[in-house]
Amino acid sequence: MPWYDRPGNRLIKEGAEKLSDSELLEILLGKTKNGSIVNLAHKLLKKYNLNMDKLEELGFDGLKKECNNDKVIALKILSFIELNKRCSKLVKGGYSRQAITSARQVYDMLFDKVKNYKKEVLFAVLLDTKREVINIREISVGTLNTTLVHPREVFKEAIKESADSIILVHNHPNGNSTPSQPDIEVTKILQDSGKLLSIPVLDHVIIGKNSYYSFKERRIFNE
Repeated sequence: MPWYDRPGNRLIKEGAEKLSDSELLEILLGKTKNGSIVNLAHKLLKKYNLNMDKLEELGFDGLKKECNNDKVIALKILSFIELNKRCSKLVKGGYSRQAITSARQVYDMLFDKVKNYKKEVLFAVLLDTKREVINIREISVGTLNTTLVHPREVFKEAIKESADSIILVHNHPNGNSTPSQPDIEVTKILQDSGKLLSIPVLDHVIIGKNSYYSFKERRIFNE
Protein backbone atom coordinates (compact mmCIF):
# COMPACT_ATOMS: atom_id res chain seq x y z
CA MET A 1 0.00 0.00 0.00
CA PRO A 2 1.51 3.40 -0.97
CA TRP A 3 2.45 5.50 2.07
CA TYR A 4 -0.03 8.24 1.16
CA ASP A 5 -2.94 5.73 1.18
CA ARG A 6 -2.10 4.29 4.59
CA PRO A 7 -4.75 4.94 7.28
CA GLY A 8 -2.47 7.08 9.44
CA ASN A 9 -1.59 9.43 6.62
CA ARG A 10 -5.20 9.63 5.46
CA LEU A 11 -6.32 10.49 8.98
CA ILE A 12 -3.83 13.38 9.14
CA LYS A 13 -4.82 14.64 5.71
CA GLU A 14 -8.60 14.01 5.64
CA GLY A 15 -9.64 13.61 9.30
CA ALA A 16 -10.71 10.56 11.32
CA GLU A 17 -14.34 10.78 10.16
CA LYS A 18 -13.27 9.92 6.58
CA LEU A 19 -11.78 6.55 7.58
CA SER A 20 -13.64 3.24 7.59
CA ASP A 21 -14.05 1.13 10.75
CA SER A 22 -11.34 -1.26 9.61
CA GLU A 23 -8.90 1.59 8.91
CA LEU A 24 -9.50 3.09 12.36
CA LEU A 25 -9.00 -0.35 13.89
CA GLU A 26 -5.74 -0.78 11.98
CA ILE A 27 -4.41 2.49 13.45
CA LEU A 28 -5.52 1.52 16.95
CA LEU A 29 -3.92 -1.92 16.84
CA GLY A 30 -0.66 -0.86 15.19
CA LYS A 31 1.67 -3.62 14.03
CA THR A 32 1.15 -7.30 14.72
CA LYS A 33 3.93 -9.83 14.96
CA ASN A 34 1.80 -12.60 13.44
CA GLY A 35 0.36 -11.87 10.01
CA SER A 36 -1.18 -8.77 8.49
CA ILE A 37 -2.83 -6.12 10.68
CA VAL A 38 -5.16 -5.36 7.76
CA ASN A 39 -6.34 -8.97 7.61
CA LEU A 40 -6.76 -9.08 11.39
CA ALA A 41 -8.83 -5.88 11.42
CA HIS A 42 -11.11 -7.19 8.66
CA LYS A 43 -11.45 -10.55 10.42
CA LEU A 44 -12.51 -9.01 13.74
CA LEU A 45 -14.97 -6.67 12.03
CA LYS A 46 -16.51 -9.45 9.95
CA LYS A 47 -16.81 -11.90 12.84
CA TYR A 48 -17.85 -9.54 15.65
CA ASN A 49 -19.05 -6.43 13.79
CA LEU A 50 -17.05 -4.35 16.28
CA ASN A 51 -19.41 -5.51 19.07
CA MET A 52 -17.52 -4.48 22.20
CA ASP A 53 -19.60 -6.72 24.48
CA LYS A 54 -18.78 -9.84 22.45
CA LEU A 55 -15.09 -8.99 22.29
CA GLU A 56 -14.97 -8.31 26.02
CA GLU A 57 -16.74 -11.59 26.79
CA LEU A 58 -13.90 -13.47 25.08
CA GLY A 59 -11.56 -12.41 27.88
CA PHE A 60 -7.82 -12.12 27.44
CA ASP A 61 -7.15 -15.73 26.44
CA GLY A 62 -10.00 -15.90 23.93
CA LEU A 63 -9.13 -12.55 22.39
CA LYS A 64 -5.46 -13.44 22.18
CA LYS A 65 -6.41 -16.56 20.22
CA GLU A 66 -8.55 -14.48 17.84
CA CYS A 67 -5.58 -12.13 17.37
CA ASN A 68 -3.26 -14.89 16.17
CA ASN A 69 -1.79 -15.30 19.68
CA ASP A 70 -0.59 -11.70 19.72
CA LYS A 71 -0.65 -10.75 23.41
CA VAL A 72 -0.04 -7.03 22.81
CA ILE A 73 -2.94 -6.66 20.37
CA ALA A 74 -5.32 -8.43 22.78
CA LEU A 75 -4.25 -6.11 25.59
CA LYS A 76 -4.76 -3.05 23.36
CA ILE A 77 -8.30 -4.11 22.49
CA LEU A 78 -9.29 -4.82 26.09
CA SER A 79 -7.81 -1.50 27.20
CA PHE A 80 -9.68 0.32 24.46
CA ILE A 81 -12.96 -1.34 25.46
CA GLU A 82 -12.50 -0.27 29.09
CA LEU A 83 -11.67 3.31 28.10
CA ASN A 84 -14.69 3.37 25.80
CA LYS A 85 -16.93 2.21 28.66
CA ARG A 86 -15.59 4.93 30.93
CA CYS A 87 -16.09 7.59 28.27
CA SER A 88 -19.64 6.35 27.68
CA LYS A 89 -20.39 6.89 31.35
CA LEU A 90 -19.20 10.47 31.05
CA VAL A 91 -21.42 11.05 28.03
CA LYS A 92 -24.43 9.55 29.80
CA GLY A 93 -23.87 11.78 32.79
CA GLY A 94 -22.25 9.17 34.98
CA TYR A 95 -19.52 11.32 36.48
CA SER A 96 -20.28 14.63 34.87
CA ARG A 97 -21.45 17.54 36.99
CA GLN A 98 -25.07 16.65 36.51
CA ALA A 99 -27.59 16.20 39.30
CA ILE A 100 -28.96 12.71 39.80
CA THR A 101 -32.72 13.04 39.54
CA SER A 102 -33.83 9.55 38.52
CA ALA A 103 -33.11 5.87 39.06
CA ARG A 104 -32.60 5.54 35.31
CA GLN A 105 -29.51 7.75 35.52
CA VAL A 106 -28.09 5.47 38.20
CA TYR A 107 -28.87 2.39 36.10
CA ASP A 108 -27.13 3.89 33.04
CA MET A 109 -24.16 4.86 35.16
CA LEU A 110 -23.45 1.39 36.58
CA PHE A 111 -25.00 -1.14 34.21
CA ASP A 112 -21.89 -1.59 32.04
CA LYS A 113 -19.78 -2.08 35.15
CA VAL A 114 -21.88 -4.82 36.74
CA LYS A 115 -23.52 -6.58 33.79
CA ASN A 116 -21.00 -9.44 33.76
CA TYR A 117 -20.58 -9.78 37.53
CA LYS A 118 -21.18 -13.30 38.82
CA LYS A 119 -21.78 -12.13 42.41
CA GLU A 120 -23.90 -9.44 43.97
CA VAL A 121 -21.97 -6.25 44.73
CA LEU A 122 -23.31 -3.36 46.79
CA PHE A 123 -22.26 0.19 45.92
CA ALA A 124 -22.89 3.53 47.57
CA VAL A 125 -23.25 6.47 45.19
CA LEU A 126 -22.10 9.50 47.20
CA LEU A 127 -23.82 12.79 46.41
CA ASP A 128 -23.17 16.42 47.33
CA THR A 129 -25.76 19.05 48.26
CA LYS A 130 -26.66 19.50 44.57
CA ARG A 131 -27.09 15.73 44.19
CA GLU A 132 -24.10 15.56 41.90
CA VAL A 133 -21.88 12.47 42.16
CA ILE A 134 -18.85 12.83 44.41
CA ASN A 135 -17.75 9.22 44.11
CA ILE A 136 -18.97 5.64 43.89
CA ARG A 137 -17.73 3.22 46.53
CA GLU A 138 -17.93 -0.57 46.57
CA ILE A 139 -19.24 -1.65 49.96
CA SER A 140 -19.60 -5.44 49.93
CA VAL A 141 -19.52 -8.52 47.72
CA GLY A 142 -22.04 -11.33 48.12
CA THR A 143 -25.77 -11.73 48.64
CA LEU A 144 -27.14 -8.88 50.73
CA ASN A 145 -28.05 -9.72 54.30
CA THR A 146 -27.88 -7.99 57.67
CA THR A 147 -24.75 -9.89 58.74
CA LEU A 148 -22.79 -9.00 55.60
CA VAL A 149 -23.79 -5.35 55.22
CA HIS A 150 -23.18 -3.18 58.27
CA PRO A 151 -24.20 0.51 58.36
CA ARG A 152 -20.75 1.58 59.51
CA GLU A 153 -19.19 0.26 56.28
CA VAL A 154 -21.69 2.17 54.16
CA PHE A 155 -21.62 5.48 56.01
CA LYS A 156 -17.88 5.43 56.75
CA GLU A 157 -17.29 6.23 53.08
CA ALA A 158 -20.06 8.85 53.04
CA ILE A 159 -18.61 10.62 56.08
CA LYS A 160 -15.06 10.41 54.72
CA GLU A 161 -16.11 12.12 51.47
CA SER A 162 -18.46 14.60 53.18
CA ALA A 163 -21.46 13.29 51.25
CA ASP A 164 -24.79 15.01 51.79
CA SER A 165 -26.79 11.92 50.77
CA ILE A 166 -26.31 8.51 49.19
CA ILE A 167 -28.00 6.12 46.78
CA LEU A 168 -27.55 2.39 47.27
CA VAL A 169 -27.02 0.23 44.19
CA HIS A 170 -26.52 -3.49 43.76
CA ASN A 171 -26.83 -6.04 40.97
CA HIS A 172 -28.71 -9.31 40.61
CA PRO A 173 -26.58 -11.67 38.48
CA ASN A 174 -29.64 -13.82 37.72
CA GLY A 175 -31.07 -10.87 35.76
CA ASN A 176 -34.23 -10.44 37.85
CA SER A 177 -34.25 -6.98 39.44
CA THR A 178 -37.05 -7.76 41.93
CA PRO A 179 -35.79 -7.28 45.52
CA SER A 180 -35.50 -10.23 47.88
CA GLN A 181 -36.67 -10.06 51.47
CA PRO A 182 -33.06 -9.56 52.69
CA ASP A 183 -32.72 -6.69 50.17
CA ILE A 184 -35.76 -5.02 51.73
CA GLU A 185 -34.52 -5.59 55.28
CA VAL A 186 -31.04 -4.23 54.58
CA THR A 187 -32.50 -1.19 52.82
CA LYS A 188 -34.70 -0.39 55.80
CA ILE A 189 -31.80 -0.65 58.24
CA LEU A 190 -29.57 1.58 56.11
CA GLN A 191 -32.32 4.11 55.59
CA ASP A 192 -32.90 4.35 59.37
CA SER A 193 -29.15 4.69 59.95
CA GLY A 194 -28.96 7.46 57.36
CA LYS A 195 -31.68 9.39 59.13
CA LEU A 196 -29.76 9.21 62.43
CA LEU A 197 -26.58 10.44 60.74
CA SER A 198 -28.36 13.10 58.67
CA ILE A 199 -27.06 11.42 55.51
CA PRO A 200 -30.31 10.25 53.89
CA VAL A 201 -30.54 7.21 51.64
CA LEU A 202 -32.41 8.66 48.67
CA ASP A 203 -32.98 5.40 46.84
CA HIS A 204 -31.88 1.81 46.43
CA VAL A 205 -31.55 0.73 42.81
CA ILE A 206 -31.28 -2.96 41.89
CA ILE A 207 -29.80 -3.65 38.46
CA GLY A 208 -31.03 -6.68 36.52
CA LYS A 209 -30.27 -7.89 33.03
CA ASN A 210 -32.29 -5.33 31.11
CA SER A 211 -34.22 -3.67 33.89
CA TYR A 212 -33.90 -1.99 37.24
CA TYR A 213 -35.92 -1.73 40.43
CA SER A 214 -36.09 1.56 42.33
CA PHE A 215 -37.26 1.49 45.95
CA LYS A 216 -38.10 5.18 45.66
CA GLU A 217 -40.14 4.84 42.47
CA ARG A 218 -42.03 1.88 43.95
CA ARG A 219 -42.66 3.98 47.06
CA ILE A 220 -41.03 1.40 49.33
CA PHE A 221 -39.73 4.36 51.29
CA ASN A 222 -39.77 8.13 51.12
CA GLU A 223 -36.82 10.51 51.37
